[in-house]
Amino acid sequence: MEDRPNRRAPQRMGDVVSQLMARRGYARVLSHHQYDDSWREIVGEEIARQTRTGQLKRSVLEIFVQNSVLMQELTFRKSELLKRLQSQHLSHQIKEIRFKVAAVP
Repeated sequence: MEDRPNRRAPQRMGDVVSQLMARRGYARVLSHHQYDDSWREIVGEEIARQTRTGQLKRSVLEIFVQNSVLMQELTFRKSELLKRLQSQHLSHQIKEIRFKVAAVP
């Protein structure tokens, strides 16, 4: 069998899976579920039902809140909530939380 110049060397399975996850956005989906779980644990079930986590953009995690009264309450607790999120997600570098009033399903 002759050597083909276009033939690639075999890749490690871990590298292939990482590339696939990056291309398909699976890592983003997984981390979003981790944020949801952490948020629910931090604020409790009652507040979690009235809120949902959004995306992490430029180290800012969006939290959608059902109404302005709850948003104000969470804003008062913002530094405490941020510290607790940071302790659970050290690798994601959450530096800020931004609350937005929106419909929460």
